[in-house]
Amino acid sequence: MSMFIGEALAGADNEIAHIDLLIGSKDGPVGAAFANALARQSEGHTNLLAVLTPNLAVKPATVMITKVTIKGMKQAVQMFGPAQAAVAKAIADSVAEGVINKSDAENLVCVCGVFIHPGAADDKKIYDFNYQATKMAVKNAMEGKPTVDEMLAGKDSATHPFRGF
Repeated sequence: MSMFIGEALAGADNEIAHIDLLIGSKDGPVGAAFANALARQSEGHTNLLAVLTPNLAVKPATVMITKVTIKGMKQAVQMFGPAQAAVAKAIADSVAEGVINKSDAENLVCVCGVFIHPGAADDKKIYDFNYQATKMAVKNAMEGKPTVDEMLAGKDSATHPFRGF
């Protein structure tokens, strides 16, 4: 498969984390999206590599894209701080635990959309919830979850938490 797709939501309140991600080969569509995300920055949407610490990027290489326009240093620091640390650790742990095969880690890339609410205030919760959501999204992607049958079975009873009614 050239592209794995995962999504997950974790947490509550303004620190809630929602992750959308793509995992795929460097020479496929995810590789192209990865390169475009790094090459095409725009005001309020500063994409960044997921690093465990400076000079220690994760494998598969992961670019984090903001799903909410960053409008100030507080949000920027949350993205470049607890969210980046959480996504990086979740990717690294996913490789360590075999969810992503270690032998594939050099040949794959990940594009990870990260939601941080403008009112988020608790950095520990931002970290914890983004870690949980990224781990779930990676697992869902690599296991093909939900399956079509799971989606069909749940479509009529599903309640979207932000539907508004």
